[in-house]
Amino acid sequence: MSTPETGTLAVAGARLHFEVRGTGPLLLLIAGGNSDAAVFDPMATALAENHRVLTYDPRGNSRSPLDGPPVDQRIDVHTDDAYRLLGHVAAAGESARVFGSCSGGLVALELAVRHPDRIRSAVVHEPPALALLPDAEAHAVFIDDVHETFRRDGVAPAMRKLNALFGGRPAPVLPQAHDNTAFFLAHTMRPFTRVVPDVTAAAAAAAAAAGRIVVAGGRASSTQIIHRPAAVLAERIGQELTEFPGGHIGYAKWPTEFAERLVGVFAAVPRAGRVPEPAEACDM
Repeated sequence: MSTPETGTLAVAGARLHFEVRGTGPLLLLIAGGNSDAAVFDPMATALAENHRVLTYDPRGNSRSPLDGPPVDQRIDVHTDDAYRLLGHVAAAGESARVFGSCSGGLVALELAVRHPDRIRSAVVHEPPALALLPDAEAHAVFIDDVHETFRRDGVAPAMRKLNALFGGRPAPVLPQAHDNTAFFLAHTMRPFTRVVPDVTAAAAAAAAAAGRIVVAGGRASSTQIIHRPAAVLAERIGQELTEFPGGHIGYAKWPTEFAERLVGVFAAVPRAGRVPEPAEACDM
């Protein structure tokens, strides 16, 4: 596995740990939930054969400490972090491709809508925008119950409840520099699942340039609640959902296959209205 160059960027209220691998067009990978840059290590290595791959720990996770006490996280602040990081790493006038999953997908979407000059195209993978769903109120009650379970009983019981979003299966153990689950349950889960993307602005951005925004979901998670917001978002901005290998964390379980699919999506979408579906099948 390639050894990345590492650095730290001071932003308002935090210090971001970031890593850069490879050479070529700039590609930013944004982790979600309680993950950090480590979750992308195998896929970033594969992508670095033809890209300059930028990964980072979102503020409050692992090696990106907050300057003060923990606070509830905000999508606009995380989007500004990613934008400033791109400005720090990118060459003058260089635009970037972006992939974000889960809460990182919401950040990728915001970047594409707010900064079209900086974002060449963005793949938004299974954003947890439960507020987009017809039964949003019931999901908000559920998330509040998970949060209260965490406050009352701790991490493990709360995560067992949260598994309902993922078909009831236990969450897989993912590579990470530090365990950020408590911070996620306390300060990230509720605000990010309540985000309501500006679908009008997203639709306009997607229509303005073919391939600017691609909404994606996992083949293996298609029956899970966590998949539903992606399907709704894709429909509301006027496109078909683009399928990726595996499930919600397919990029971690199938990094090579996922990287190949991602490169194919970035290459194909600007030339056509629909991304060809891959032939291979991956689970999880």
